[in-house]
Amino acid sequence: MPGLAPQLGHLCLTVPPKPSPIKKWIIISLPSILPFEALTSAASSVSYVAKGDKEFEAGAAAPKAHKIRITLTSRNVKALEKVCADLITRSKDKDLRVKGPVRLPTKVLKITTRKTPCGEGSKTWDHLEMKIHKRLIDLTSPAEVVKQITSMSIEAGVEVEVTIA
Repeated sequence: MPGLAPQLGHLCLTVPPKPSPIKKWIIISLPSILPFEALTSAASSVSYVAKGDKEFEAGAAAPKAHKIRITLTSRNVKALEKVCADLITRSKDKDLRVKGPVRLPTKVLKITTRKTPCGEGSKTWDHLEMKIHKRLIDLTSPAEVVKQITSMSIEAGVEVEVTIA
């Protein structure tokens, strides 16, 4: 019959070789004999749906979710880990999507200096170093919720930087 695709036992649709773990692929099945127009329209209807997408009511607007990166920096590891744990527990209580803490490499600042101020005597040296620890926490939430989360008492010596994208 004219206008029919060749009779094949199955139809192969092209999909990416490694789909993202966040995406869920929906593949349609087709009978072996279909008009050519039906094949092209069916192949174009293959789509994906992201996991975790929630349906909202028709009248309600979805809250604008921002990607927020919180950068914590300190010389004291215990204080830094305590602030990270507090931030994560507060954000999980609000049912936010949290990634982290990501531990970045420690920066070691070294200074080598002579012990004697005049330069005479034995040549002895002092080796001083300061370690700077850094953590990243990524959140996906409205900006108002982040203000509630970060309005907590922070340990002394911990610097917090909030970036909203």
